[in-house]
Amino acid sequence: MAYSNLLRAAWQGRPDDAPRLSGAATLRAWWQACRPPFFITAAIPVTLALAFAFRLEGQISPRQWTVYGLLLLGCFMGLTIANFANDLFDHILGVDGGDNIGGSRVIQNGSISPRQLSVALLLLTPATLAVGGLLIAMTPAGLRCALWAASLFAVASAFFYVAPPLRYGHRALGELFVCLNMGFIMVCASTSLLLQSFDPRSMALALPIGLMVAGVLYYQSLPEIETDFAAGKHTLANTLGKDKAALVFRLWWPAVWLLLLNLWAAGLAGWPVALALLGLPFYWRACRHIEAAQSGDWLPLDAYGHLVRKCYLLSGAALIVGVAL
Repeated sequence: MAYSNLLRAAWQGRPDDAPRLSGAATLRAWWQACRPPFFITAAIPVTLALAFAFRLEGQISPRQWTVYGLLLLGCFMGLTIANFANDLFDHILGVDGGDNIGGSRVIQNGSISPRQLSVALLLLTPATLAVGGLLIAMTPAGLRCALWAASLFAVASAFFYVAPPLRYGHRALGELFVCLNMGFIMVCASTSLLLQSFDPRSMALALPIGLMVAGVLYYQSLPEIETDFAAGKHTLANTLGKDKAALVFRLWWPAVWLLLLNLWAAGLAGWPVALALLGLPFYWRACRHIEAAQSGDWLPLDAYGHLVRKCYLLSGAALIVGVAL
């Protein structure tokens, strides 16, 4: 699509026949576009960094609580940029049309226009960078260049997940970038901001977190394995094909749990990290649903995404408690 057409499509208003929304309905639509169930994917990495700081220093200072609050705010804003951009550009490019179930559907149901999402992105992006800049200004000068580079990379990645020209989420690279951003950048940068120095051990904590968040994204792509491919969107799942995609899911979470137990063995986390295995029943149920679908229609798998989010919640909480104790 030519950039002039892309800009024109991004500035379209609501359809003429769209119903007029009340103030409460408008707020509900924007809340839906933010996709609040996924805020936990940002809250756990930042809270893990706080737990690691507590493990090293034995306390959490008032400054660290302030930094923690700003980190949560900035990360939620960055995640919202990704969600808004995903809704906007997948709509424009036709990926969320027809039978596709992707996105929050606020454009498709006429609640929010592409123009409104575009304005929101224009306002939210500099506001997110301003929060990051405030945090970086509170750190030693030697850390600032690296933290600015990480912040700019993360915000750009949030926007260009589906936005042209990069559209890396359409090139089977979504899980890789999510692991980098939600794992290594979010955990390591948060730890550095809290401790005022870089601790390389934070990278060992970041790996399983990054894989967990990428695992949530990976499962979300399974129900759309055929509709995404038909729309020209190449995800890791539809690149692998159904059989291999199912096998990768079966291996994914056991690999995460092995990494968590390895942190216990290495002395970076206490025994509570083993409580991550409480997610096994949810993992088994998700595996059974995938197996039952086999070569048939995978769209109904979307109803079971909560099982994988529960695996993430339990595993992330177990890691946080294990690191803090």
